[in-house]
Amino acid sequence: MSTNLLFICSRNQWRSPTAETLWRKRPGYNARSAGTSPNARKTVSAADISWADIIIVMEQKHKSRLKAEFTRLLDHKPIHVLDIPDNYRYMDAELVAMLEEAIPAWLEGR
Repeated sequence: MSTNLLFICSRNQWRSPTAETLWRKRPGYNARSAGTSPNARKTVSAADISWADIIIVMEQKHKSRLKAEFTRLLDHKPIHVLDIPDNYRYMDAELVAMLEEAIPAWLEGR
């Protein structure tokens, strides 16, 4: 059975789509990404939250926004904050390295 990973940033432009691209290809995982901003390429929905087994956000403010908007849906969902600032472009080598280090370590240690 696959684990559904939902990656969240603000505008769903650089960080969360990069994480989605990296994890979409990994066996045992399904990946989606979305943003918390109304101006996001894809704004996170209740359906996304329901689909996800694990939610991974780039910054604490994303977790706070999700908790404010989807309180009940998040009751039994792990949310992990990566603390990756909005300083990177899509598939930026440094961003990829940070994601490839942080996410597996967290998934294996949870």
